[in-house]
Amino acid sequence: MPPAPHHVLLLGGHGKIAQLLTPLLLRRGWDVTSVIRTEAQVPTIQALAPKDGDEGTKGKLKVLVRSLEEVKSEGDAGRVIAEWGGDYVVWSAGAGGKGGPERTYAIDRDAAIHFIRAAAAAPHVTRFLMVSYLASRRARPAWWSDDAWAAARHVNEQILPHYYRAKLAADEALYTASKEKADGSFVGINLRPGTLTFEPAGRVELGKTAHSQGNVSRATVARVADLLLASEGIKNTWLDLLDGEEDAEVAVERVVKEGVNAAEGEDVY
Repeated sequence: MPPAPHHVLLLGGHGKIAQLLTPLLLRRGWDVTSVIRTEAQVPTIQALAPKDGDEGTKGKLKVLVRSLEEVKSEGDAGRVIAEWGGDYVVWSAGAGGKGGPERTYAIDRDAAIHFIRAAAAAPHVTRFLMVSYLASRRARPAWWSDDAWAAARHVNEQILPHYYRAKLAADEALYTASKEKADGSFVGINLRPGTLTFEPAGRVELGKTAHSQGNVSRATVARVADLLLASEGIKNTWLDLLDGEEDAEVAVERVVKEGVNAAEGEDVY
């Protein structure tokens, strides 16, 4: 028998990656509850649903209007999770640099952590995929050169210091929450792309990338996120992502089978 379909809570559903991911999940026959900020965004999300006459399996799409900026506690997040009631969570939300540092911390750090903790506390939630970014880490990984680490530190400390601190806190919170579930009942998947482009989905470098900088298309990020959510046997992990030479499906199968984890070298590892 085929596996039962999943029900995904997609936080930040109006974002560009989320809009590319939504149809991929629906084509699997999975249901998606897309959380967006305003009623004005509803038609855009509803247009992502399968149309009558489309071939293949179709999941159901629901739209939930909730401001993540107003999620001030684990309880606030827990109420959204209880209203949804599914099993997989995707965080593809963020302040996007709008509203200053306070808004970045409120969404990218605080709301994200509230949802992580509320999801980990909900027995029906078994996977949480966070879209982060490649340079979000405290220490130089053994597979990066000194120059690569210097470039990452320049971005983190000089260009995006508030975003870096916010995302790193959320990344570490997800890793820790998953690590605490020693039975593997709550798997944290941290997908960490490089500089995002609008190119079509393509081949990848996934896992421990050779460089700390580089491009990857939003469509590729969505494709890899879809494959990771559907993969069997994936464990708590950080996976860096750039454009590369490997087929995305082959790359996902490889990193899952080999247990590749770019969190290696970090305190949370």
